[in-house]
Amino acid sequence: MTFQALLVSKDDESATILTGVLSGLGVEAARCGYSDGICQLTEQHFDAVIVDFDDPHSAELVLQTVLQSTPQNHVVTVALLSDKSKLRNVFGKGANFVLYKPFSTEQAEAGLRAATVLLKRERRSSFRVPVQVPVQLKVQDDPETEGILLDLSEDGLDLLAAQPVRAAAAIQVKFSLPDGKEIEARGEVAWANPNGQAGVHFLNLPATLRTTLQNWVAANAPEPPPPDPEPVTQCKLTDLSVGGCYVETESPFPERAGITLLLRAEGMEAQAEGTVRVMHPGFGMGIEFAARTADERAQVTSFIGFLSSRPGTLPELLITPRALAEESQSEAAHAESEELDDPLLELLRGHEALSQEEFLQALRQQRSSTEEVAPA
Repeated sequence: MTFQALLVSKDDESATILTGVLSGLGVEAARCGYSDGICQLTEQHFDAVIVDFDDPHSAELVLQTVLQSTPQNHVVTVALLSDKSKLRNVFGKGANFVLYKPFSTEQAEAGLRAATVLLKRERRSSFRVPVQVPVQLKVQDDPETEGILLDLSEDGLDLLAAQPVRAAAAIQVKFSLPDGKEIEARGEVAWANPNGQAGVHFLNLPATLRTTLQNWVAANAPEPPPPDPEPVTQCKLTDLSVGGCYVETESPFPERAGITLLLRAEGMEAQAEGTVRVMHPGFGMGIEFAARTADERAQVTSFIGFLSSRPGTLPELLITPRALAEESQSEAAHAESEELDDPLLELLRGHEALSQEEFLQALRQQRSSTEEVAPA
């Protein structure tokens, strides 16, 4: 599987390194200047766009063109940045990833590894199989209603409801596949139109149900679906709470990315879905757990207790992306998380007011404070 990337840069040295690294990752890169880049974006689809911020104004125009030409935000964007103090501004302009210049081949490989995994995830999540069957809907506190399923993937579905639904609302769906298998799942409304059409992203699917959906999609698709993206394993858990965690890795995922995190230690296992709240290029990321139910929080709480009872135990981490840009938490779920007394979660949510150095310093202070009050 080959992906197409547009590289907008006048820096020959950086372009040479990136072209070679991207080729090794299965990405073909076309290089051009800023003006030509804007023209190509209006005429051709690219899976990824890499833009050099040596000319900030022109680079911002390139990212603006990406956002305007792909409103569903399925293009992975990477900024090349020489001034680290401009990081938050670059993220605000639409960059998902940042590579600090100058960079070596090894640094480029680490920085683009997560981007390539996300490309595969986006390709797979957009792979849907048309199917029209009745579906029963229950949106939060609203009465149960009916609709028609339009298409289905292992990650979600599109439907046409009898009544319009609200974006970001929690939803339960129930339907029978044409082969008779009954499907019942929870999810969140990712987008919705006034005519009742909506997209639903599944949440916390049991492994057996996910396998059922994967098998059905593979058996009924006109062509084989893209392979699963491989998890990122080169990472170290440094901080963990009921509400979130911080992970050190050279290949962090971008802010707002939806991820699934699997923790394993001495036979104990916990799985959590979450959203990346803060990303430090080449260093790490802070993740807020979705924790939409008491059961989900209990699973993380149990794992924390397990680690606390075994000082020095280092858990194995597997982090897999679910979406390039996760939708906001539903109001009910956010209200429940607000009730948690969780300093780490508060730090993750307030990161925008802090530089990377300030954030990490606050993280270390919080960690030291927790260790001081921990039982011997």
